[in-house]
Amino acid sequence: MARNERAQWARLDIDGVALLADLAAGRSLARVTQFEGTRLRCFGAPAATSVPLQVGEFNGRVIRGASCNCSTITLTPHANGTHTESVGHLTVEPLDIHSLIPQRLLLACLVSVEVELAADSSESSQPAPRPSDLLITRAQLESAWPAPPAPRLTARAAIVRTQPNDPGKFSSERVLAPFLSAEAATLLVERGIEHLVLDVPSADRASDGGALTAHRIFFGLPAGSTQLAQARRHACTITELAYIGDAIEDGWYLMALQAPAIAGDAVPSRPVLYPLRAA
Repeated sequence: MARNERAQWARLDIDGVALLADLAAGRSLARVTQFEGTRLRCFGAPAATSVPLQVGEFNGRVIRGASCNCSTITLTPHANGTHTESVGHLTVEPLDIHSLIPQRLLLACLVSVEVELAADSSESSQPAPRPSDLLITRAQLESAWPAPPAPRLTARAAIVRTQPNDPGKFSSERVLAPFLSAEAATLLVERGIEHLVLDVPSADRASDGGALTAHRIFFGLPAGSTQLAQARRHACTITELAYIGDAIEDGWYLMALQAPAIAGDAVPSRPVLYPLRAA
């Protein structure tokens, strides 16, 4: 990793290991939420919209004579772009995700996986995957997981990039989206991952009868439960619909998980990765 005049190297001690991170070289993993033209809309939700605020004679557009631009935005975080969600996505009791977003930098591992046809895999979900379903499997994660820059380091965040990696993937609802097998979700829990970033619309199949198997495994919420108190991993987060460009190599990074202070079980978010190396 070459040094340059614009680099801003910070030295950190994590788990007793000295590391260097270039805080001037952050790479955003967020899709831009668009309000015109082709817009992302998953699960049958409407596209995000932005309209001028109209209050009395104020029309919200400078081009129309207003003193300033001012818009009213309508969007569905789960369906219109990169978003981070809490276990409150599945529970009766509300749990605002903004209260769970870590304010610290997270040691994160980026791994790319080839998705597998369910018909060719022995891994499972509930309900059982259809033969044509595409799975992110434990086997693929284990095979591709990069070695840490130092043996003592343990990632608290994981970013999973599915292949092929077309920037426009999942922009059409007709595209069959991969999802985590139960075994893959279990592996992430076993490895101590608390903050998961995926480039797919959902950790689970879009139409699974409400089982949400991977979500439940990751949040430690028993099957069928809607009670927040039963979630053993209630401080964990899942980010979906990220996009990880091909220029970002697999490996270990520091990650800032950025999100607005908006109440709700899911909010738009921007994971940012910073290059990392041993000091």
